[in-house]
Amino acid sequence: MAVEKSRTGSTGVVPERAVLVGVSLGVRSRGNRAGVSGARLAAANARTAGDELVRPEEFASPEVVHLPGGGIGSSPQAGAMPGLDAEESMAEFRELVASAGGHITAELMQHRSRPDPATLIGAGKVEEIAGVAASTEADLVLFDHDLTPTQLRNLESALPCRVLDRTQLILDIFARHARTREGQLQVELAQLEYMLPRLTGKGKSMSQLGGGIGTRGPGETRLETDRRQIQARIDHLKGELEGVRRVRKQQRQRRESVPVPTVALVGYTNAGKSTLFNCLTGAQVLESSRMFATLDPKLRAIELPSRRKILLSDTVGFIRNLPHTLVTSFRATLEEVAQAEVLLHVRDAASTYGEEQKAQVEKVLAELDALGKPRIEVLNKMDLLGEHEREGLASRGEVMVSARTGEGMELLLAAIDLALKSDPLIEAELRVPQQEGGVLAAVEAGMVVHSREYEGNLVRLKVTGPASLLGRLRKYRVRGESAPKTNEQVD
Repeated sequence: MAVEKSRTGSTGVVPERAVLVGVSLGVRSRGNRAGVSGARLAAANARTAGDELVRPEEFASPEVVHLPGGGIGSSPQAGAMPGLDAEESMAEFRELVASAGGHITAELMQHRSRPDPATLIGAGKVEEIAGVAASTEADLVLFDHDLTPTQLRNLESALPCRVLDRTQLILDIFARHARTREGQLQVELAQLEYMLPRLTGKGKSMSQLGGGIGTRGPGETRLETDRRQIQARIDHLKGELEGVRRVRKQQRQRRESVPVPTVALVGYTNAGKSTLFNCLTGAQVLESSRMFATLDPKLRAIELPSRRKILLSDTVGFIRNLPHTLVTSFRATLEEVAQAEVLLHVRDAASTYGEEQKAQVEKVLAELDALGKPRIEVLNKMDLLGEHEREGLASRGEVMVSARTGEGMELLLAAIDLALKSDPLIEAELRVPQQEGGVLAAVEAGMVVHSREYEGNLVRLKVTGPASLLGRLRKYRVRGESAPKTNEQVD
């Protein structure tokens, strides 16, 4: 399933036309609802507006009173961000649609105190959406909410075009951006696990062919065949991904044999993680303003101010209501987060709902059992803020950077240095014979040299370096009056 596909024009593929439906639960509306009359006004406006964006809710403008603890999707099943209002939620949904390659023709918002079990939004709103979809010649209707199998079936019967919910849209974006074999396997697994409970059948078509009394029927139906084939494919994909996990585990074990700690970038989608990754490592991974541009993990080695080497990992971004099937399917990829020593939580400093995004990232980290790991809060995109906004953020303790301009990179690297505990920095004094060129080269490459003095055939060095490297050079360390002897002294 792709949002951008089928229709072709003189210039090639034409993006599918989509009607967006926002759903705000935990609110109470007063006054006249838009209803069918609103649909008629929207349809009339759509006929005159052509391809311009239509927002039918503007015709009725009902007064909305938020209940205590309300907000977009404030019910437990919605799982949305606390404090995220309707416009901000819809703005994020627009970005998702743009990332999927869709063209928005109309937007509607439904406020309800509780979801309708049959259609989520109620019969009146369904009729309104049907009118808007028909008048705008929409190819699909997108809901900024998850739909149950029953709701999805009822809506598809009532509307003149295809219906997709939020999870299906996110899965479509993941499918568009998966490039490696591993990423494609993970996306396919998530899609099949989402699809399996949504297969439907009726009456005798549900019967199986059996061998006993009362079990003889028309045989295995198309529905049952589909279910069996999908389940078999799911089992096969899980086996392949288990193989991927074993390979990754072996790779990590080889890396762990050499003490090189891993630092993972995590954060909300489109926070600038890949741009920061490129800025720190000099890599050329894809940078895009589209959501979920990065699906496959990237690892690059970088050097810290202490001369220690670390591996920096770029990971998939998180989002509000990230489908659980994706978290499960991408566990092989997200294990890099679970195994990292330090997490860099990259946040969009220019976002108007940064705290809500932070809460969603922490929710996913908790699912990965990584919430207790050392974490550095990194406020990215500081170049988009004014002077007063910067001053307001300066006292909060986060590391402020701009991955686009390179501002703040030195402070970030120093913060990583301080956060690493597995291979701590130690100050020491070394006395190394000048003929030990390999030892002197290792000191220069892996430590910060504060001073250097020559005493005959010895070089006296005051250094700060990782405990692992100093452990390998312990025979050259000065302890009291003892010091390693030169070859001449041994003779």
